[in-house]
Amino acid sequence: MKKTRASTEVLILEALLAAEGGAVSGVELARQLGVSRVAVWQQMEKLRAQGFAFAAVRARGYRLTTLPSLPHPALITAHLRGLGRACPLTLLEETDSTNDEAARQLAAGGAAPFAVLARCQTQGRGRLGRTWHSADNGNLYASFAFRPLLAPARMQTFTLWMGVNVCELVANFCGATPGLKWPNDLLFAGRKAGGMLTEARMDADQIRDLVFGLGLNVNSPAGGWPSALAGRAISLAEHTGAALDVNRFTAALIGRVLLAYERFMDGTYADGFAELWHRYDVLRGQPVTVLQGTQRVAGVALGIDDDGALILRTAKGRTERFQAGEVTLEKTGG
Repeated sequence: MKKTRASTEVLILEALLAAEGGAVSGVELARQLGVSRVAVWQQMEKLRAQGFAFAAVRARGYRLTTLPSLPHPALITAHLRGLGRACPLTLLEETDSTNDEAARQLAAGGAAPFAVLARCQTQGRGRLGRTWHSADNGNLYASFAFRPLLAPARMQTFTLWMGVNVCELVANFCGATPGLKWPNDLLFAGRKAGGMLTEARMDADQIRDLVFGLGLNVNSPAGGWPSALAGRAISLAEHTGAALDVNRFTAALIGRVLLAYERFMDGTYADGFAELWHRYDVLRGQPVTVLQGTQRVAGVALGIDDDGALILRTAKGRTERFQAGEVTLEKTGG
């Protein structure tokens, strides 16, 4: 993808990141950006105030020594450009819900695709209207906005496809393989590390606005969960034993989501979807109970069909399919 012209702040960070710990000449930066040395110095001072630290290397220039630990929009954009990607993004200190903010921006005519990130949500939610714990503790709350203009039937496997891509990204970035609990939960050893929520707005017979939301526990510390979540939630840092570079991770995630969306739209995703789902599926072969309204159906999960429905073999040997429902993994004796 062709890189578009970015802000001076982003371009400086991009050059420093590309140096991989080496020094970057202030004179050369000024020349490349078409600004004065003073303008470069002023921008560096602004970055220092935002949590960056630089070492001045005599006769060689600046070297990046410290990065901010919290999400930083220019740093995410610089990392993203290094991956050959571009995506308009908004980073908010606090919002009601990144999904709601993305929907508002779409309704106001915002050009898609774009991303909305927040350090904290006051009304974060998951499926079935459940509250998603969204404290300002190093986690990632993100929503991605699209205008697919596709028939609803084409979108049945969208959340599942995005889920396996998030798992692939986490596995590659962290060196630890998560599992997927149909239809939208990301787990480590049975504890929830993330959840996804896709919301759409119809226009006649097609989906006009689509928002894919993701809440991911990235750097929240062990023991920092509310009592209701203790023992049920886990962060990537808690599982791997090391804090993640949240800005580099976020950029990698944005790049992966954009690629996954492109593959979904052109249909090429279908070639590897079943294999990827099988790789991360934590329900396959396990005894589960599916709750739909007041109806409870118990059986053994057999995977998903081509439409993304959960396949269940009941105790009576019947095969049933579920497009929606709440799934509980039943404990087995031993």
